[in-house]
Amino acid sequence: MRMKAAPGALLLIMVLIGCAAPARFNIPTGTSEVVRTDVTANGEALASANGVRQARTVSPGPDVGARGFPTLAGLSDSSAAGVADATMALPAMRLAGANGLSVSAEALQSTPENAAEETPEEVEEYDPWQRFNRKTFWFNRQVDRLVLKPVATVWDKVFPDLVKQSFSHALDNVAMPRRLVNNLLQGNGPGAGRELARFFINTTMGVGGFFEAASEVGLDPRDKDTGQTLGVYGVGPGPYLVLPFLPPLTVRDGIGFGFDAALDPLLYVSPFAASAGRSGGTIVNDRALNLERFESVEEATLDLYSAVRNAYLSRRQQAIADAIAETR
Repeated sequence: MRMKAAPGALLLIMVLIGCAAPARFNIPTGTSEVVRTDVTANGEALASANGVRQARTVSPGPDVGARGFPTLAGLSDSSAAGVADATMALPAMRLAGANGLSVSAEALQSTPENAAEETPEEVEEYDPWQRFNRKTFWFNRQVDRLVLKPVATVWDKVFPDLVKQSFSHALDNVAMPRRLVNNLLQGNGPGAGRELARFFINTTMGVGGFFEAASEVGLDPRDKDTGQTLGVYGVGPGPYLVLPFLPPLTVRDGIGFGFDAALDPLLYVSPFAASAGRSGGTIVNDRALNLERFESVEEATLDLYSAVRNAYLSRRQQAIADAIAETR
């Protein structure tokens, strides 16, 4: 049964949970010419200048590195993730996030060989709390404009790209338990083995995870999270929800968000202040790595809220379909 209660109770719960784990921006690749768009479930961009959608074929662009994206125009399904998280996962005292979503910039996920060939045909855009969500979305954008972007701009000038990327790789390596546990819960033994192998290679050959050595031997990263696992077992997404300082969510992904936070090993060995500082650095670092791309997304979109929502829901539905296909 669909939930119709107001999101107020979830707001406090999610902000408290958010203080636990590092924020993550999934910012994949894929580009085409710039048009003002929405994103559909089958990887087509929809022109939305007057609210009337027209199908438009999208061609993926060249790889631009770890989770980089150029514009919202012409995003493929895998690229939809970046739009949602990059636009809305903002810092503050929460400094968290992680639902694949997730949530440190992660290396671009490769498509599993046995993944679903097509995105599910239709994505349900269930947004009964839209009035609340739009106000919160506006607030998050102001936080980004007034706080995160200026700090990230300075960060970008102080640290070279190699340092920023190495920092991102190291934190992603530490997040291995979340991916390992969810691979096991999804019944994906090979995926769990891949995570262990990646962790060993990146920790040793990659000098503590600062370098993405596993990808050089064909072990590309593939994200897993609890929200995805719940979806694999048939749990519906529930209403779409936007909370202050957090990445996009549905009720299902919000529950998964809490479990994913508990799987952060650093949470149990470092003080709260240290965890918050680490998470803040993660968010700023990810933002600094994608300054120009974030700006392109905003400039290329008429209704950013709708585009982010549609992209996020499409990405999550595709992630669940891929996870199911991997275990067949």
